[in-house]
Amino acid sequence: MKDLSQTQLGIVYALSAYLLWGINPIFFKYLGFIPVYEILAHRVIWSVVFIAIVITFLGGWGKALSILKTPKNILFLTCTSLLISVNWSVFIWAINNGRMLEASLGYFINPLINVVLGLVFLNEALSRVKWIAVSLALIGVLIQVVQVGSLPWVSLVLPISFGFYGLLRKKIKIEALIGLFFETLLVLPVALYYLFFVANGENVNMLNNNWSLNLWLMFTGIATAMPLFFFAQAALRLKLSTLGFFQYLAPSMMFLMAVFIYGEVLSLARIITFIFIWAGILLFAGENKLKKWL
Repeated sequence: MKDLSQTQLGIVYALSAYLLWGINPIFFKYLGFIPVYEILAHRVIWSVVFIAIVITFLGGWGKALSILKTPKNILFLTCTSLLISVNWSVFIWAINNGRMLEASLGYFINPLINVVLGLVFLNEALSRVKWIAVSLALIGVLIQVVQVGSLPWVSLVLPISFGFYGLLRKKIKIEALIGLFFETLLVLPVALYYLFFVANGENVNMLNNNWSLNLWLMFTGIATAMPLFFFAQAALRLKLSTLGFFQYLAPSMMFLMAVFIYGEVLSLARIITFIFIWAGILLFAGENKLKKWL
């Protein structure tokens, strides 16, 4: 690592983050025999444990605890905690109910949702190219509505919840890992209560599970925190435009896995929807080059 420049190191971190996010569906698919909310509860519990260990190792408790001195931070983290919980729940449900293609579509839409949120809440102006990109994505969603007869709610809830999550996190500017620690800590009592007093699945009592299943459940914390840690490290070293180039890696991997590994049906309506979304993304990503040509 010493021989790598900061930019090269940033690329390694970015690749690590998005590759881990890309293979997460395999991990949650394996746990598909466990109810969604039980998986979510384990994800919260073991995220708190794992992130606490990382913060201790990095000597970051002073910085972490200073966040609690500002009531605004607590309020915003409560909101982001609810948003990320919704996002995780829908994602796990989608993966384990044959909706991986819809989840993939949602994360392709996410950058365009961010553009709209920036326009509405941050007064960021939209160029003509961005307007066209957003319009193409909207047309893609409308085609899905007309053909299927209902809103692709998974493809909308995922990017909207994550978009608002990013918007609020942008407002408070707390380090990614520390922020995630408090977000999961805030819902930890709910997770513990659900797991010990509500859930009645066969795998609730970890003392009755085999060691491999318990490792998978505990690994939910690492699978949640590590990509975010790598992403935060990449963000420190790369330009936003460079980092943005990698954001389509994870949904692309999900798309390929859904079709070629898990056999989800790629209907004509879905193909057309994806074409419109991808066209919007190409415009969005290539805006600067288009301006030079025009």
